Amino acid sequence: MSAAPAALAPDTPAHTVDAFHRGRFWLVQPKHGGHRAGMDAMMLAAAVPSSFGGRLADFGAGAGAAALAVLARCPTARAVLVERAPEMAAFAAATLAHPGNAHLVDRASVLVANVALSGRARTAAGLGDNDFDFVIMNPPFNAAQDRATPERLRKEAHVMEDGLLEGWIRSAAAVVRPRGGLAVIARPEQLGSLLDAIAGRFGDAEMLAVHPRPDATAIRIIVRATFGARGKLAIRPPLMLHAQTGDGPSERTEMINNGLASLFGD
Repeated sequence: MSAAPAALAPDTPAHTVDAFHRGRFWLVQPKHGGHRAGMDAMMLAAAVPSSFGGRLADFGAGAGAAALAVLARCPTARAVLVERAPEMAAFAAATLAHPGNAHLVDRASVLVANVALSGRARTAAGLGDNDFDFVIMNPPFNAAQDRATPERLRKEAHVMEDGLLEGWIRSAAAVVRPRGGLAVIARPEQLGSLLDAIAGRFGDAEMLAVHPRPDATAIRIIVRATFGARGKLAIRPPLMLHAQTGDGPSERTEMINNGLASLFGD
């Protein structure tokens, strides 16, 4: 569902204004180029418990879909949308300025920063130590050797540089408070690297695989973990996006996509 833009800066690049969670929030996102949000962002947001009421950082926030999905479902949560590309951060700011998000804007802000920075450089960029209660991230999926789009913003959002995942997890461990949470969405082939990156930093990890249908292999994994915990990995029942027959979403997918349920049942 989309609507004509309202009250946006006159120089906002070509964009669409799209409704999420059945109109409970709106996203201003690029019409051409850059990353356009969809089900991945909704699943990532759904990994945050419904009872969450702390301060959340959305690493690589893009136009802000995942962070706003958390705010729309968790009425006392606050979020910082962290985005490296100034162009995408401008779309995030336009998202917060949209009249349809007036009920959320006082709980959200945009920070232009590279989450892969470390030490004093990261702190100087606005990502201080122990500043957040939860970090969510949707890092680039594609390996550099895979075919990549020549469009710069889309490439930055989709192509993973060497060591990027480790750097993002390291920063998450630095900025989250003790017993704070982490949620990451990735491709199944990244599971080994992801588990290596969280080892010694986050524990009590839970993994959930996402399948298009019951007879299809997984296309995404979501891992959630707790900073400083030491429990072992638990594999949760998978999410089936569609039923065995038909093209419509499963009931659980529909609930998650519309902010009516959490991914891990809490």
